[in-house]
Formats: sequence, C-alpha cells, structure tokens
Amino acid sequence: MITPPSETPKQASIGRLFAVGIDVGCEKCSISVLRPDKTVVIKPLEFTNDAQGYAFVLTKLESLGVIPAQITIGLEATGRYWENLYHYLARLGYNLILLHPVQTHQFAQRRGLRAKTDALDAGTIARVVLSDEARPAYVPGDLVATYRELVRLHSNLADEIGRYRNEIHALLFVIFPEYTQVFADPCRPTALSLYPSRQAIAEVPIGILSAKLIELSNGHYGLKTAERLLTLSKKSASSGLASNARAQGLVILCDQLLHTQANLEILESEIAQLLQKDEAAKKLAEIPEFGPKTIAGLRAELGEVGRFTNCNQVVAYAGLDLTVKESGKWKGKVKLSKRGSGRLRRLLYMAALVSLRLKVSAFGDYYRELRKRGMNGRSALMAVMRKMLITAYSLLKNDSTFDPKKVWIGAKFVAKELPLVAQVA
Repeated sequence: MITPPSETPKQASIGRLFAVGIDVGCEKCSISVLRPDKTVVIKPLEFTNDAQGYAFVLTKLESLGVIPAQITIGLEATGRYWENLYHYLARLGYNLILLHPVQTHQFAQRRGLRAKTDALDAGTIARVVLSDEARPAYVPGDLVATYRELVRLHSNLADEIGRYRNEIHALLFVIFPEYTQVFADPCRPTALSLYPSRQAIAEVPIGILSAKLIELSNGHYGLKTAERLLTLSKKSASSGLASNARAQGLVILCDQLLHTQANLEILESEIAQLLQKDEAAKKLAEIPEFGPKTIAGLRAELGEVGRFTNCNQVVAYAGLDLTVKESGKWKGKVKLSKRGSGRLRRLLYMAALVSLRLKVSAFGDYYRELRKRGMNGRSALMAVMRKMLITAYSLLKNDSTFDPKKVWIGAKFVAKELPLVAQVA
C-alpha cells in the first residue's frame, strides 16, 4: 500500500524491517538500504532510471528475503523523475514515502552531513525514513494529476503569449511606431503579418492593401484604413536600422503568437471537458466568485481534500497561516508563512478581487465588514482568501451546498485575530 499523506512517519515505519533510500535523477539513480538500527545492508548502488534499472532495484529488494510490506522506501521528489519508479514500486506493494528535497537537505544539515553526492543522498534519504521527521509529500491521483498538467501548461502558455506580445510591441515601436495610431492592438491578425515594416507597407499598392485588410478583419477595415496606414508609413519616424532583420523577427514573433494562442484554445477546451465530468468542480461552481479557470486551478493545486483532517491544515497548505519571529523581548512582525502553494494563493487572491467587483457577493460584503471593524485593506483581502479556501474545502469535504450566510460566521472575531500588518502576495 502507498503511505497516505495523513499517516505519520512513525506509523509508516512500524513493523518495517528495512528502510530504503533512493536518490532519483534524470538518467541515473542511487539506492541504499538500512536496518532500523541504521546498519547498512546494501551500500549505495547506481542504476538507470528506466525499465532495466527498475528490474535491478527489484532484484536487490527481493534479495532482502522479506515481503514488500516489510520494506519502506523513501524517494526524493526531484522534478518529474521520481514518478515512474514510484508507481512501479507502488504496484508491487512496497510502502512508499515521497520526500521533499528541502526536507532531506535540512535533515543532512542538522546532522553535519555536508558532502553532496548521489550515493550519500541515498543514505540520507534512508535515514530520514527511519527518523520521526519524515513528512510524506502529496502524490496526486489521476484526475488531479490531469488537472495539474493541463492547468500548469495553460499558465505557461499564457505567460508565453504575454512575452510575445511585449516583444512585438517593442519591436514595432522601432519598425513602425505610428502603426498603433491605426490599430490599437497590433498583435491581432492584421496586415502586420504580411507587411512587417513601414517600408513594406509603403510599397504595397493601395488596392492590394485594402483588399487584404478587408479579408483579415472580416470587413471591419477597408480603403480608409489602408489610406491612413499608407500615409503614416511614408511619414514614419522609424530609423530604418536593421529593417529587414527586424521585419523577419516580427513575422516570426507573430507566427509564434498565433500558434501559441491556438494551442491555448485547445487546452481550454480540454479543461472545459474535464470540468463538465467532475462532480467536485460542479460543487465549487456554486461559489459565484469562482470561474472555470479558478475552479480548474483549485482542483489542480488543492487536490484531494480528504487528506486534510481540518481547515487549519488546508490554510497552512496554502501558506495562508500566520507566523511571527520572536527572540527574548524582541518580537517581529506577524505575516503570512507563504510556505505552501504559491499558485493556490494567486488563485485565491484573484478570486478575492473578483468578489470586490461583484454587485452581489457574500465575500465582498465580508471584506467591507472587516474594513468597518478597523482592518486594513491587505489584511481584509487576506481574510477573504482564507474564508474562500475554507469554504471550498468545506463544500468538497462535507459534500455540502454553498450558503452565502455562512460566510459571515466568525466575522466579528476576525478583525481582532488577524494582524493589521499581514501582507498578501
């Protein structure tokens, strides 16, 4: 069985005869095996991160002479490289603990293990498994993993689109700065893709330019636009420096932008189909401030809520719990821990802003009530984010129906409990 995230490391190690540490890399991995008394059974050995390497690992594990249930294996969550090996061993019945690299690094630091090699890392991971400090990382199921792949790729493509648009704007400023006097958004499919410089536009016959504008804009632009564009191109302030190279670069950027936008639409269609079949997504849709992108993001980043025993764990997972540094008489500022998912915090932040713009919003009213009670804007917005997260968790955990009135529960205490100096980011 796979050790669930809610199970403590001590529970995971009871009755285990061997602790295995595996340091995972892209091509090569390292394995080390210890007994509970930290006696080395198998010194660190390298193996390849493929089917042949997995067979080698299985041979070593079977040579221990015990059933899989008596062996606990710790793997370090390095990128995506751990995934295939993890699920291969899980299907065979081994107890598995996925460890965050920060955890193993801190464990080694506390014990003065400063050397850094794959072999030593495997031994360190095995020692973490034997200790009471192992905190298993979350391993999502197929549905959540699907959400994560689609949503994170969507986010990356959206960022790429933003970069392409910025580069097009910057390049266009030196190629044909007057272009935006005609087209407010130069990144739309206009004559720019065919005539990417003011010299090229100036040389095009007015009839051809007009016809192309009509075709690309579905009749929105025509002869008047072509005449104005032609006039501006002949009086442009462009220096003309490296015009051919810059024009070619502009064509490539426009092509990349269009392809990325098309791929983004494909992803959005896939996400929409996923949301339609997901009952948990339908439950989250009861909250007016949550749109499709927010819901998909919550399903990806929050994952299966059954692994949380209470709302405080959810809040800490999102990094919305409060922390303060103290030393003697000195007391630092209270602020968010930000130890959890930054993506989840950003989603909640944007949803909280939406609540302030809606005419009817229980969360927006909650924000305004906190402001009346003396809380500053940032702290009140943070409180809305926490409330949204707890509400979403409650809907999914208890399979309940969204009740706007419940948003107000505890409002009179929040202004006193949350510090005015808390920052949201």
